[in-house]
Amino acid sequence: MNDNDLDALVAAARTARARAYAPYSRFAVGAAVRTADGQVFPGCNIENAAYPATICAERVAITTAWASGARDIVALAVIADTAGPVAPCGTCRQVIAELAPTALIILANTAGARQHTTAAELLPGAFTPESLP
Repeated sequence: MNDNDLDALVAAARTARARAYAPYSRFAVGAAVRTADGQVFPGCNIENAAYPATICAERVAITTAWASGARDIVALAVIADTAGPVAPCGTCRQVIAELAPTALIILANTAGARQHTTAAELLPGAFTPESLP
């Protein structure tokens, strides 16, 4: 992926962030995944009054891609209005490790800061299907 592709993916995450439903935390997060064939799937956080039912933007984007039949996720961008690049929660790290293990992860904030990382860096020693008997 080139810089223009990465910029477009972060822009898609920014657009998705505007669709977030975050009336409780007021912490809107957007995400977007890109597949090897160039498809982009956006996601935003969707909160719920029953807090455990809340789903993060990263998981919305990843599961939307999977539900659409896309499997080869090559990149994931996440953006929020934070002091530095936003970091995925532990549950999202686990989902990324299993469903997008080789993807380039772009952590961003609304001020333009970015950090590139990987699933292995975000969750060393992840519990994966290979961990099961």
